[in-house]
Parts: sequence; C-alpha cells; structure tokens
Amino acid sequence: MRDRLGLAAYLAAVIAATWIHAPAQLGVGLLLVLAVAGRQAPRLARRALLTVLPFLLVLNLSLLALPLAGGGSRAAYLLRTDLRLALIASLSLLLVQRVNLFRALAPWRRLSALLVLATSQIETGRRLLADFRLALASRSLERPGLGLLYRHAGVMGSYFIQRSEAASAELAQALRSRGWDHD
Repeated sequence: MRDRLGLAAYLAAVIAATWIHAPAQLGVGLLLVLAVAGRQAPRLARRALLTVLPFLLVLNLSLLALPLAGGGSRAAYLLRTDLRLALIASLSLLLVQRVNLFRALAPWRRLSALLVLATSQIETGRRLLADFRLALASRSLERPGLGLLYRHAGVMGSYFIQRSEAASAELAQALRSRGWDHD
C-alpha cells in the first residue's frame, strides 16, 4: 500500500509541476524534493543534473537562437523550463529510490507486464553497455584516448540503432501476421 501511495504522490507532484509556471514555486518544489531525500540529497541533485544536462543544453541553446513566441521574457521562460525539468527528474529519481514499482503496479496486470518488459529491456541494454566497455578495455593496451572513446561511442550508438530497427521490423511483421495492419 505504501508503494501505491508513493506512486500516486509522484504522479500528483508531476502533474502539479507541469501546471505551475512561477519559477519561485518550482524552486521551492525542488528544494522540498531535496529535503525529502535527506542525506541522499547531494547525490540525487548530482544525478538529476547529469541526467537533464544534455537536454537542457540543447534546449537552452535552441531557445536562445530562435525568437520567443508570445513576446514573453526569454530568461523567465528558460528558468521555468530548467527548474521544471530538474524538479521532474529529481522526483523520478526519488521515486526509483523509495518506491518498489513492481509492488505499486501489482494490482494492474497489464501495467505490471509492461513494467517487466521495460525492466528486461533496460537490463539488457545495461549488460550490452557493460560488454562494450569490457571489450574496449580488453582490446586496449593503454588507456584509450578521447578519439578512440568517441569512435567507440559511435559504434555503440550505431549498434543500438541497428538493433532497435531490427527489433521494430520483427515486431511489425509479428503484428502484421496477426492482423494488425493499420497503415
């Protein structure tokens, strides 16, 4: 029951974060999440920042390059968007730390099955990433340079894209063979 309440509180907090537009209130919400995290707050803040930083960089640079629609303040819009994203990422990381999603979704069989599928895909991806890292380490006589790391990351990205394309083609064929051809 505690896990279901935690999941419901998370969903309510995410909805509230999307409705709030005042940067001060979003900042207070972020501080509340860090207060709830307790001693784990620095680690949670670091992980949330590392998680959202690439997206924030792309978003902020693109918003600075484009004219702002509606004539509002660009700085306020960027601050609001950055705080909202940091708040939702922090809430999500706190949820993963504190709530057992398998117990929270146990009453709903289809959601539980979906969670099992997603978890298995995540674990498969983690294992493959670890295998790629070990392969690079075992084939390098010395510490790999930045250029080699970039090439290795490119190969990994290419592999995962090809893998997902093959899996989606196989899934499309399976659905088509079962009569789900709604193009």
